[in-house]
Amino acid sequence: MALRRIGDITIDKVVDLAGAGFVGKQLLPDLDPAVVESHKGWLQPDHVDPASGRFVMSIHSWIVRTGRHVMLVDTCLGNDKDRPDRPFWHRRQGDFLQKLAEAGVKPEEVTHVFCTHLHVDHVGWNTQLKHGRWVPTFPNAKYLFGRTEFAHWNEELRSGRPRVNDGSFEDSVVPIIEAKQAVMIDKDYDLDHRISLEEFPGHTPGSIVMTVADKGEQGRFIGDIMHHPLQVYRPEWSSQFCWNPKMSAESRRRLLELCAERNDLLLPAHFGGSGCGHIHAEGDSFRIDWAK
Repeated sequence: MALRRIGDITIDKVVDLAGAGFVGKQLLPDLDPAVVESHKGWLQPDHVDPASGRFVMSIHSWIVRTGRHVMLVDTCLGNDKDRPDRPFWHRRQGDFLQKLAEAGVKPEEVTHVFCTHLHVDHVGWNTQLKHGRWVPTFPNAKYLFGRTEFAHWNEELRSGRPRVNDGSFEDSVVPIIEAKQAVMIDKDYDLDHRISLEEFPGHTPGSIVMTVADKGEQGRFIGDIMHHPLQVYRPEWSSQFCWNPKMSAESRRRLLELCAERNDLLLPAHFGGSGCGHIHAEGDSFRIDWAK
């Protein structure tokens, strides 16, 4: 992916895992195959695999350099994590840190890790296994967790539910708390005058979108407010992973309206291809122009 710029802020992408995965209705239960067919020309091959018809998905982090900060937005899957219910993620040995180094970032140089939400595929590289213990991968970073989001999953843990978020809360979030590197944030958290935060609940109780703005340009890091670009065209389609599908659809439409109004760069966590683009209103729906 080409290096992106929002004014003087630079944005890069590091992919942990990508490829054909879900059959359409597995991810989007309300999916209409006729809509997929009508968009086939641009969906293939970056977003739908021509051979299998499965959705092509990416699990990636965004690197945001502000001049003052080196931030990671979401940390993907991680290595060595015990995920018996997800065979492709179970105790994997990926090269994420090597890719991060190739992008010019050493773990000790990361100043902030921002988790849009706390699902298993967004927190994995928060920690790594050393001498039998989960320790922060980024030793000098502040890890930014949404206050509402953390409280929800922490209550799940306190209630005795086993393996919260496939065990990722226990091995990728709790150790950050214990290391005293976590910062609980809400929309008033002051990181940089060019960065703002807002909750868009529905996918999870406290999903947060981070907006960066500089020199008249804006980009929005949206996590899983959208999983697949078809949701730009049909924002009422929520994923099977949404905590509250109706609320998720409402948040998604509100976000798309804001992006279209400002011609913001939309930066989701799972889109294939370039992974980002600009949103434009079309009647009561929207379209995406892909960033090259």
